[in-house]
Amino acid sequence: AAAAARGFEVDASLADALARLPVPRVVWLMVPAGEVVDQTLASLAPHLSEGDVVIDGGNSYYKDSMRRSAQLLQDDVTYLDCGTSGGVWGLQEGYSLMIGGDKATVERLGDIFRTLAPAADRGWSHVGPSGAGHYCKMIHNGIEYGMMQAYAEGFALMQRKTEFNIDLADVARTWQHGSVVRSWLLDLSVDALDKNPQLEGIAPYVPDSGEGRWTVAEAIDLDVSAPVITLSLLERLRSREGNSYSDRMLSALRNQFGGHQMKTD
Repeated sequence: AAAAARGFEVDASLADALARLPVPRVVWLMVPAGEVVDQTLASLAPHLSEGDVVIDGGNSYYKDSMRRSAQLLQDDVTYLDCGTSGGVWGLQEGYSLMIGGDKATVERLGDIFRTLAPAADRGWSHVGPSGAGHYCKMIHNGIEYGMMQAYAEGFALMQRKTEFNIDLADVARTWQHGSVVRSWLLDLSVDALDKNPQLEGIAPYVPDSGEGRWTVAEAIDLDVSAPVITLSLLERLRSREGNSYSDRMLSALRNQFGGHQMKTD
């Protein structure tokens, strides 16, 4: 109903929507990673025909994308994996698009990517064969984990240095101009600190959506040292422990071997 109210044409089923499109059709998927993608493709498959293109713009695992591409290719349907970055600001700023799959198909559909990107000539590219788009997005999100963790730690240090009474939002605004650490994430930090300097009402619980885990696993598989990304993921896991059993065990061990004082509840 909301889509119809904004002028979009809405169909009752995927079959109805596909029947409306001119052949060869281009179908853009934007659904959560995992089983939902396979379920959606299974619903689409009977209605697809030779020459159709399916673009997965979600955060699918790159090996899943390679598998799906091979499956659809058996029916002469092309599958493109498009890593999409921009978050809720993408509608306003444009999306960064990392596209994997058949290069000729990407070039043929260039108008789609030029429309969604920040500008027609930048912010999107064909990054390699099937799986490469979602692989690059996975690494992108791993880097994002590390950057966010570094900002969080830096602001925590300044917040703890109470003798200086540092205005965190003011420092962040200063860093926005000319600083080596300026970035869009820093811009978002300014917005967050302006609205809620003490971050009151926010639980110290940081979820993860999976890409960081995949990045760390890939680093292990490739024998690539990635300590910053790995530790940033572990810090997210630690944020969810609450009453940490491991920390209580550490305290108990210190008391056992050295008689060190334990803080009790």
